[in-house]
Amino acid sequence: MKTILTNMCLLIDGDRYLVQNRVSAKWPGLTLPGGHVEANETVLESVQREMKEETNLDVRNLEFVGFYEWFNPLLETREIAFLYRSSTFEGTLQSSKEGLMLWLTKEEFYQYPWSIDFDQILVRYGIVTPRV
Repeated sequence: MKTILTNMCLLIDGDRYLVQNRVSAKWPGLTLPGGHVEANETVLESVQREMKEETNLDVRNLEFVGFYEWFNPLLETREIAFLYRSSTFEGTLQSSKEGLMLWLTKEEFYQYPWSIDFDQILVRYGIVTPRV
């Protein structure tokens, strides 16, 4: 079985969080910006690169939060997303072909459709509590 390494990053600005409303037919809805770790980079470098590509922001002082993993039965792959957060960034926010970037409070999250497992990712970040 092949393992794919990815990353996600939660940017925090006061009581707002930067999320991406993805346009992908395979994985639409709210999620966090991030992407794949390339062969020639560290996980931390990949987070910085993906954030620049998807948001146009330069992020610093990244804090490792944990990871989220899942099995993709269609591709027979195991995917591991390294989760980071920061409140230190600079630049002018821009959306990308991946989707629209939005600054939302956690209450505003519920006004949009969520991507698969977005609730579980928010649990890992301590933003929402697990549903029973």
